[in-house]
Amino acid sequence: MAKMATREAFGKALAELIVENPKVIVLDADLSKSTKTYDAKVVCPERHFNVGIAEGNMMGIAAGLASCGNIVYASSFAMFATGRAYEQVRNSIGYTHLNVKICATHAGITLGEDGASHQSIEDIALMRVIPNMRVIQPCDDIETSQVIHAISKIDGPFYVRLGRSSVETVNSADYHFELGKGVVLKEGKDITLVASGIMVQQALQASALLTEKGVSVTVINIHTIKPLDEALIIAYAKKSKVMITLEEHSKFCGLGSAVAEVLSTKYPCLLEMIAIEDSFGESGTPSALLEKYGLGVNRIVDTVLRYTK
Repeated sequence: MAKMATREAFGKALAELIVENPKVIVLDADLSKSTKTYDAKVVCPERHFNVGIAEGNMMGIAAGLASCGNIVYASSFAMFATGRAYEQVRNSIGYTHLNVKICATHAGITLGEDGASHQSIEDIALMRVIPNMRVIQPCDDIETSQVIHAISKIDGPFYVRLGRSSVETVNSADYHFELGKGVVLKEGKDITLVASGIMVQQALQASALLTEKGVSVTVINIHTIKPLDEALIIAYAKKSKVMITLEEHSKFCGLGSAVAEVLSTKYPCLLEMIAIEDSFGESGTPSALLEKYGLGVNRIVDTVLRYTK
């Protein structure tokens, strides 16, 4: 199965987009080779600007350029794009509803050995609470490419969460991304796994192991965390014994919380969240960190089996 990091797919898509659309401008905060915006610089250097290690200023510049009719893609590591520049994102981009696409890479704990200081596990929470901000976390290269192209045609601010590590391609070549519409990757019985980002691959691996044990589960890819596909969540809640959310993010205010907000008000049902508990990450390989922080395939399998005995 093919593998590619979503940040790499982002770079390739951005390089295509900047050539296709003269309104696209790319900003980076001295990390272009890591975030992969360097791909856009190679093909269109006159519309790629490195602002240096000054993320707050980058968001202010992005807002100014967008106010002049441009479509601005601003990129840095997720920790810096959402944390260090939060005030500017909120006030200069969100409040003014400007056409800025914040594409942050190296999110979650799977950036690995860089450790807790760079592992952003709070970014979805920070971005989801900003009015007008749409939040997307693609699961593979095909979805990422379509997301980057699609949001250029939708006015207003977006936060796109991207990863460092290579992940398996799960979507087919004829896949079509639609904002706010989840994707049922596998139909099953009784239990539904609702996943986002790298946890989609974890869910599918767990599903394969569960099938060997005679247990069938539904797997849903929620690429758009805001606006959430409420209709799909409710539909599967009605036919599931339990819904289990899977995310490479804090258990507070991420995907699980978004699903809980819908279910608690529109169709109360049993919900379990597999997420990072109330802790920071640490240095380690991506696979080891997923296991240590309870996001591994075996944890998912064990959780499902508890409800099928």
